Amino acid sequence: MSHHIDLVPKWVRIIIGLLALANIAFGISGYFDASPLFQNNTAGIDFSSLAIKYAGYEYAARNLAIGLALMIVALKGVPESLTIVTIVRALIELQTVIIAVVTGSFKGGTVFAMMMFAVEIFVIVTLVKVIAKRDAVKSTEEPSS
Repeated sequence: MSHHIDLVPKWVRIIIGLLALANIAFGISGYFDASPLFQNNTAGIDFSSLAIKYAGYEYAARNLAIGLALMIVALKGVPESLTIVTIVRALIELQTVIIAVVTGSFKGGTVFAMMMFAVEIFVIVTLVKVIAKRDAVKSTEEPSS
């Protein structure tokens, strides 16, 4: 195991691991049912259409890939990697909120996205502090020229 794991609080890795499991589960389920893609309005959408199926598969693949990346970095524990992948996930949540506000389709899913975004921002801030603390300790340990 990496020495980086000791730097990152265990609760951060647990939260990121849970986010990973959620993304993986949502990604896998997307291969079987595309309707979550259209949670706000499914009227007039033909779910047997190849275009809709492929859109669903792309969405599922994206969620599965993000979930796997989150799981890998949560297991490895490198703060920079954890930060970058969590930022990607937070940006997706932010996009969900912005689209809901712009289109006027602010519903329960949007509130959930806002809550997840807040958790992810808290995790990101914590990780940035971990990195800064590690770098400060490194700079005091380096011999002066």
